Amino acid sequence: MKIGIYGYGNLGRGVECAVTSAPDMELVDVFTRRAPESVKTLTGAKVYHVSEALNFRSEIDVMIICGGSATDLPEMTPELARHFNVVDSFDTHAKIPEHLKRVDDSAREGGNLALISGGWDPGLFSIARVYSSAFLPSGKDYTFWGKGISQGHSDAIRRLPGVVDARQYTIPIEEAISAVRAGDSPELTTAEKHRRLCYVVAEEGADRAEIERKIKTMPNYFSDYETTVEFISREELLSEHGGMPHGGAVIRNGRTGLSGESSHTVELNIRLDSNPEFTGSVLVAAARAVGRMRARGATGAITMLDVAPADLSELDRLTLISKML
Repeated sequence: MKIGIYGYGNLGRGVECAVTSAPDMELVDVFTRRAPESVKTLTGAKVYHVSEALNFRSEIDVMIICGGSATDLPEMTPELARHFNVVDSFDTHAKIPEHLKRVDDSAREGGNLALISGGWDPGLFSIARVYSSAFLPSGKDYTFWGKGISQGHSDAIRRLPGVVDARQYTIPIEEAISAVRAGDSPELTTAEKHRRLCYVVAEEGADRAEIERKIKTMPNYFSDYETTVEFISREELLSEHGGMPHGGAVIRNGRTGLSGESSHTVELNIRLDSNPEFTGSVLVAAARAVGRMRARGATGAITMLDVAPADLSELDRLTLISKML
């Protein structure tokens, strides 16, 4: 399967690493908005400007789009889905239905298949929520993220005028997660589950008070949370916050029995050294599924919830059954 990468930042490099570990895949082209001659890939893959992407339609089976959810993917994914089978990691949960509709229209127009909102949340965590709620219909779901750096939220801050660079940590509130793991089913507001900590490098002379105001009032990202903004130097950001760790947990507490006398807790927990590398690995598995499903005639826009587990794996069906089932 021949893979293209559209956008070559942290996530693009994570996808590149994942493709090298996939025996059934080959990275053929990387596309960037920067000057191609200024970009050096980890594997020596050829780099082209994004304006040249349509010239490579015949040699790319699936294009993995590695842009930000705030402004990139709402434009990139519908446009590219007209010309390629695509995968993206759109993670603005409230806007997923709208994004899905726009991409579905474009993909069907081009006769292609597009998987949106791949990654670990949405994506892997979405699957966990569906499975656990299907098995325990009488119950309640909880999702906790962090402590870790959110790529999408960090990117949203970096798009603000006057911001040079930024890292945003999502931090679960320990009292809340402990209560849920103990089997309680509390009603928790958004602010009672997480808080957000932002480290921001501002341009010299920038209005820091205005940057902080824009961050704290940003809908879908920070407005519903207790958010702290700290301004630091570029050197401190790189030395103290240069890594990209993350993690989280999906927990469902449920009851079974005629009168609900038996209680159960199902949890998926992940701890990541590198958010972009893990997210890239999920996107590569999603690209495998897209390639297989398109070969069977599927078109339009789908999510991870529409993908059979076997289509994600490099292993054939009989091997999966003997080793995994």
